[in-house]
Amino acid sequence: MSLDTEDITETPERVLVLNRVFDAPRALVFKAWTEPEHLARWWGCETTAITKFIGDFRAGGEFRVSMRLSDGIEHRLQGVYRVFDRPECLSFTWAWEEEDGSPGHETLVTVTFTEQNGKTAMALHQAIFDSEKVRDEHHEGWSVGLDRLADLLAALPNA
Repeated sequence: MSLDTEDITETPERVLVLNRVFDAPRALVFKAWTEPEHLARWWGCETTAITKFIGDFRAGGEFRVSMRLSDGIEHRLQGVYRVFDRPECLSFTWAWEEEDGSPGHETLVTVTFTEQNGKTAMALHQAIFDSEKVRDEHHEGWSVGLDRLADLLAALPNA
């Protein structure tokens, strides 16, 4: 399927931007984004269990995630890290897998981490969604996940 210009234009309706400040040092927040044992504790919504997280945490490295919702439905996600700049920035592709294992619509997620008086300001940008509805679903999922990340960071030693 070929894309026409309208399909790849970034418009506000097809972009997700989230900003958070975490009461934790930047190195710890970055660690929580890049270590599978931490990711499994916060990534996804409250009814999600990460059943598998395989990641090659470096620029060019691939990752795959399997998530099971409380209703038993399994969702699979895949991507490639484009930027892995510890502890300042992560950028990676994001595509839900189709039933046959092929990647679906791909977006690019960029997360920046800025030290702010012992806390960490995080900015997440994800685009370009294929619809406003899908963008809103991701907004809900990321919002819950980031709340869970704040709880995890509060429980982790600041090492």
